[in-house]
Amino acid sequence: MKKIIIAIDGHSSCGKSTMAKQLAKEIGYVYVDTGAMYRAVTLYAMRNGFFPDAGINEAELKAAIDAGKIHISFKFNPETGRPDTYLNEENVEEEIRQMAVSNRVSPIAALPFVRALLTEQQKAMGEEKGIVMDGRDIGTAVFPQAELKVFVTASARVRAQRRYDELMGKAKTQAERDALNFDEILKNVEERDYIDSHREVAPLRQAEDALVLDNSNLTREEQSAWLLERYKERVG
Repeated sequence: MKKIIIAIDGHSSCGKSTMAKQLAKEIGYVYVDTGAMYRAVTLYAMRNGFFPDAGINEAELKAAIDAGKIHISFKFNPETGRPDTYLNEENVEEEIRQMAVSNRVSPIAALPFVRALLTEQQKAMGEEKGIVMDGRDIGTAVFPQAELKVFVTASARVRAQRRYDELMGKAKTQAERDALNFDEILKNVEERDYIDSHREVAPLRQAEDALVLDNSNLTREEQSAWLLERYKERVG
């Protein structure tokens, strides 16, 4: 059976990664979470003080990238059956999913030199096809030639509730649970939508030949079944 490139784009917290991971596992493809790559760069910037009060210290971040100080990789986790994100050989999968990173990832993702670096890496990953990649600009900027493009969306309130439930499930202490605020998460979702859709470089938009999936009222099982059927149609 021929191998294809599957590009899944869409708004934040709409389940793109879950769908993509499940499909890749089911059909034996490589999965790449591009959002995790941008989150890892954001975490590096936060750890190294590149977020002064006046804004991002773009010059220092660019210098770090040019010097090759940021290396992002994925390693399979046998316990979860899915890949974890590594920043300079450190497993940062849990840390990059926290609200502190979520609140700052969009400005980092909008920087042209960050997008250029990660887009180049992402294109190299898809040279052999047999890949499922999700993000904001996969079907428009990274793989405009992808055989299957899907644009996923859901209402902002539904996405915020999913994000809240996910973080609540991951919280290990009562203090962490008490710190979660639904309104703050909803505001973050809406702000990320605006920034992602209005950035100058590779803004979030639906590719003309993408299939649209509004999963506001769908279960994970229904989404996975829908996506698997679309894949089967493409490979004939």
